[in-house]
Amino acid sequence: MMAALCSTMGSARFLLAGIVLLAMAGCAGQGPGVSSPTAGLSCVDDSPDCVAKRQATLEHFKKDDQRAWIGQSATPEAYASGVRLFAYSQKKKQLSCDELKRGKIEADAAPRILQGASDKLSLNQISRGKMLAHEVSRELGREIKRRC
Repeated sequence: MMAALCSTMGSARFLLAGIVLLAMAGCAGQGPGVSSPTAGLSCVDDSPDCVAKRQATLEHFKKDDQRAWIGQSATPEAYASGVRLFAYSQKKKQLSCDELKRGKIEADAAPRILQGASDKLSLNQISRGKMLAHEVSRELGREIKRRC
């Protein structure tokens, strides 16, 4: 019974991550409200404008061959938006072992950072961010074990 519960919980997390990804992918490209390539890091609501900003920022991160965003500090909103965590997830096969380890450390720290921002973020935003962070941490951990 416990195995079935754990399997159900794991599936629910995966499903939630997929829903967030689909919401981000709903509006591809830069819309009229996208002011900078990193505007999506602070945009956490589900309005079409925010979805477009998050998608544009994710695309910017994915195209950044230098991956400068990995070395930058992140705000709670950046984790709640999901952009950084999705970028780690989608780029994991191209990341060096050092970058993978930095990403795992970041994903492991994200839940604590999100919880500390309860005055700025809704419980739903915090919960979604935490679930995504746990999933990305597991993905990066598997990639580290496989390659590093």
